[in-house]
Order: sequence, then structure tokens, then C-alpha cells
Amino acid sequence: MKPSLEDTLLAAIRTIPDYPKPGILFRDITTLLSNARAFRRAIDELVHPYAGQKVDKIAGIEARGFILGGAVAHQLSAGFVPIRKKGKLPYETVRVAYSLEYGLDEMEMHRDGVSPGEKVILVDDLIATGGTAEAAVKLLRQIGADILAACFVIDLPDLGGRDKLEALGVPVRTLIGFEGH
Repeated sequence: MKPSLEDTLLAAIRTIPDYPKPGILFRDITTLLSNARAFRRAIDELVHPYAGQKVDKIAGIEARGFILGGAVAHQLSAGFVPIRKKGKLPYETVRVAYSLEYGLDEMEMHRDGVSPGEKVILVDDLIATGGTAEAAVKLLRQIGADILAACFVIDLPDLGGRDKLEALGVPVRTLIGFEGH
């Protein structure tokens, strides 16, 4: 019998206690990425609801969103657009500031990465408090993207990130949830 998606992903994701600080259970997807079967299943599940739809671009959030988003873009025959920390992109950029636990940060993308009206799916590994994903949505909308969905392998529902994105009118797709953080 084929293991369920949840069983496959749970077995492939490493949990590291007290990282990056005491009390945090860090969900490490590098073990999922190195497991060919689990990686393939995760990508197939992220792609499935959008197969056959017109998707122009996949926007991936630095850095694990690049890996997942690139694979999703390939499967959907869509372009890929990196959303990066400030100062990492060489061409003209658009930028948005967002709040972190300890202050402010900024993320940016190339001004010509997405054209107004293009249909975009946002991809990252995990949604927790939603601050980074919310900033990415605002950045994409700033240049006129039509955001079809935001997709994540892992949801930490207790931290409310999904609710933030849904409040912005962005459908959220996640593959597995972990209670607690």
C-alpha cells in the first residue's frame, strides 16, 4: 500500500528542537529535498490544483521558495520570479518593507519580473506568522500581478499566517500542518 502524502512528508521533514532559539521546533525541509520520492510527491501535490490552468509566473521567496518554486514553474510551464532580500538583485527593483520579530526588513523583485495582469502563484516552504508571505503578496500586487494562490509545504496554523493571506483575498494551499511551533 502506498503511504499517504501526510505520512510521506512527515517522515521526510526533520524537526530540530530549540532552533533558532529555545522553545522553537524548526521544521527542516532539506531532508525532504534530498528524498527524491518525497520531493516529487510534494511538487506533484503543489502543482495538481493548477494543472491545465493559465499560470504565467511562479514567484518564489528566498531561499527554499526558489527550490520549490522552480520545480513548480517547470511542471506548470510557467516562468519563475525570485523574491529576494534587499540588495541581492542586479537590475531595477520594486521593494516593500515588512515587520520582523526584531525590527524591519525589505524584500524586492525585478521591476520587469511580472507584468500587470499576469497570473502568479506564490511559493515558499512554510507559512508561520505570514509576515514574509504577506509582504510578498503586497510586492506582487504593487506591480499589478493577479495572485491565484499562495502555496506552502508546511503550515503552522497556530501562528496565523494563513489567516493573514486569506484576509488579503489570497487562497492558501498547504500540504501538511504542524500544531505548535
